[in-house]
Amino acid sequence: QVQLVESGGGLVQPGGSLRLSCAASGFTASGFTADYYAIGWFRQAPGKAREGVSCISSSDGSTDYADSVKGRFTISRDNAKNTVYLQLNSLKPEDTAVYYCAIDRHTDCSGTYFSWGQGTQVTVSS
Repeated sequence: QVQLVESGGGLVQPGGSLRLSCAASGFTASGFTADYYAIGWFRQAPGKAREGVSCISSSDGSTDYADSVKGRFTISRDNAKNTVYLQLNSLKPEDTAVYYCAIDRHTDCSGTYFSWGQGTQVTVSS
């Protein structure tokens, strides 16, 4: 069973930065580790629907971003460490949410996910 653990959240002032980590362990039912798959980051603010933030493929490292975070957030992965990162810069109060990572069913970002972490809280406030 593959498991994802997010970390790196916290309280930061507007304009500040954080780096979130998504560490994977274990194997999927197909016998692969998480580095075989695309990985996505999502967030959910209180009273709001879950929002896709970013995704990184495993095939060629291509990335996708939501319009609301383009130019401010950067996704990357270190397959040797089975870890995906999300660098959050120029943070705004509206970025406040619980951030989750998830494993895509494919090597490219397809939008279908099958395993989720427990989330890490990001709060942007002065």
